[in-house]
Amino acid sequence: MDPVPTTTATPTPPAEHLRTGERIMAAVNRDPLTAPHAVRNDAILAVCTAVLATAVALLVDDGRRPDALGWTLLFAAHVPLAWRRRRPLLVLLLVMAAVVPYHALDNNHGAPVAGSMVALYTVAATSPPRRTLLLGTVLIGVTLTMNALTNPDGLVELVRITGWVVAVLVFGVDVRFYRQYVAAIVERAERAERTREEEARRRVAEERLRIARDLHDLLAHSITVIGVQTSVAAHVLAADPERLDRATVAKALDDIAETCRTARGELRTTLEVLRDNGAPADARGPLAGLDGVPDLVAAARLAGARVEPAVRVTGPVPPAVGAAAYRLVQEALTNAVRHAGPDPAVRVDLREEDGTLRLSVTDDGTGPTPGGTPGFGLVGMRERARSVGGTLDAGPREGGGFQVTASLPLTTATREGTTG
Repeated sequence: MDPVPTTTATPTPPAEHLRTGERIMAAVNRDPLTAPHAVRNDAILAVCTAVLATAVALLVDDGRRPDALGWTLLFAAHVPLAWRRRRPLLVLLLVMAAVVPYHALDNNHGAPVAGSMVALYTVAATSPPRRTLLLGTVLIGVTLTMNALTNPDGLVELVRITGWVVAVLVFGVDVRFYRQYVAAIVERAERAERTREEEARRRVAEERLRIARDLHDLLAHSITVIGVQTSVAAHVLAADPERLDRATVAKALDDIAETCRTARGELRTTLEVLRDNGAPADARGPLAGLDGVPDLVAAARLAGARVEPAVRVTGPVPPAVGAAAYRLVQEALTNAVRHAGPDPAVRVDLREEDGTLRLSVTDDGTGPTPGGTPGFGLVGMRERARSVGGTLDAGPREGGGFQVTASLPLTTATREGTTG
């Protein structure tokens, strides 16, 4: 039988290699002017280039081996490289101040090349392109002049020197542009991250406000109605204990129990939606629509208000707009029961007009007590109207009482199911 061929999996590079590559890329992409330990690293680089220059001077072209002054100038040209990233232009000038007389004395011309190229590259990689071009032109001119004085017949040497200078300048400028490109990408990524964080914080704040508004509308209405019904029961019990109207007391207690059950159901449904992580982003919670207005009217009547509803809406109402209208009517009736005085006459009017849902709740009561502590009801009503693109006005009427009016737009988009 033929041996069964075996497949060999491609080995995965060790994590150490990946980290080394990441460190190398980080060092390449980093701005050299802001790199950590710049002087220490550049001092090591200066020593390495000085050792290389010494090896070249000793091993290449014995006829031009430096003398004592030449060695002094050669080593002096490498000392400033330790500060090349702190003062790139000054370091280049100091290097050239030592290299020019070194070449003028006709010492080994290859020895200081590495150090000179390092200084030139640093200037090209950290300076604006215009300055780099100007320095390159000056440097090439000085180099060609020196070569013409020391080696007039060396045309090949002339071309070689010019090529090295141009290549180093182009490489330095290219590295500078690359680092700017990487920095721009990083800056855009950081800005996008900040934008996402700000958007997340904004959404959290809006959601907290929505939850607070829903709970306020729900609990304030229920507690107000329960308070009124409790007062009725207490009044009946205290008015004439000898002739206790048990039926009236029982009805008041039943109304309180019914109000508690309704509030508990709405609260449970609201909490269930808040816990539903799979809900769509534009969900507005389990809010009742215009079909829940009769229940609000009935609850207000149980609390002693004489409510006259008038709902004239024929077309479909978007869920968000219907929920907003329901909560506005709920809060307006709650305020009427709480502040309008005993047995207030309240009129609730809902109608569709020119693509807008018009809402009006008026009463003939005395209104809020002057100088009292303002609550969050009216603020929440205005916020809820704005949440669907509408407006709300609330205040005392000229003939007495209090009035709440709102205009909630019904656009084509909202009729199709999205919030306008």
